[in-house]
Amino acid sequence: MNNLKDLNLDQRAALSPKEAREYFRKGQVLPTAGISAGYAQANLMIVPQELAFDVLLFAQRNPKSCPVLGVLEAGEVSSELFAGGDIRTDVPQYMVYENGVKVAEPTDLSEYWRDDLVTFIIGCSFTFESALIDSGISVAHIEQGVNVPMYKTTLRSKTAGKMSGPMVVSMRPIPASQVADAVRITSRYPAVHGAPVHIGNPEELGITDLSKPDFGDAVDIQEGAVPVFWACGVTPQAAVMESKPTLAIGHAPGHMLITDIKDSQYQVP
Repeated sequence: MNNLKDLNLDQRAALSPKEAREYFRKGQVLPTAGISAGYAQANLMIVPQELAFDVLLFAQRNPKSCPVLGVLEAGEVSSELFAGGDIRTDVPQYMVYENGVKVAEPTDLSEYWRDDLVTFIIGCSFTFESALIDSGISVAHIEQGVNVPMYKTTLRSKTAGKMSGPMVVSMRPIPASQVADAVRITSRYPAVHGAPVHIGNPEELGITDLSKPDFGDAVDIQEGAVPVFWACGVTPQAAVMESKPTLAIGHAPGHMLITDIKDSQYQVP
């Protein structure tokens, strides 16, 4: 098997979801934007069963940030969303939190897995990026070969049980002449965050410096481009950091679960 990093953008895009997951199962780490083009990608939040209702309620109250695509029962490691896969190994990198503090960033969860863990699979804005590209709208982090920039905001998520925290957003600079098109295209994907939550001045979200994202990497913003912000599925991890449950596991931001579901299945007319 080749090193995934040695593949060019077209080769990464052409990988089937199963092929991509096989790379990750072998421990290869790379942000998943642009990989397996045309297939939906997803965020993760894995918690002990005793916290699962709070996470489900948090998602229900914050659907822009946390659109749930599927839930695995306690101890389950696979589903029809990624047939034959294993949630413990098939994501490039994970984040393990204990009492709200990140304690590890493994590529394999076997050491941390417990039979009472419930997995939430949450929609990801990477899913609509193929539609943007197909419409001639450039996606800076893919073109620049970096992770998407993500920021904590001063917007508060709606509290649910023990879960509370700020909304996290992802940012893509869009040429001013194409912003309306980007809004129209992404609004047709409500299951993967949908339309932007903010366009323009980042300070209105409490973001003071776009060159210093809280997660991911900064991107070069070309002259004439406008920063556009979408709700982000890292929001539950921000809630974990604030709420401090004894154990919670997420994906490393930008390192998603690639599902077998076509992007088009999450598109509405």
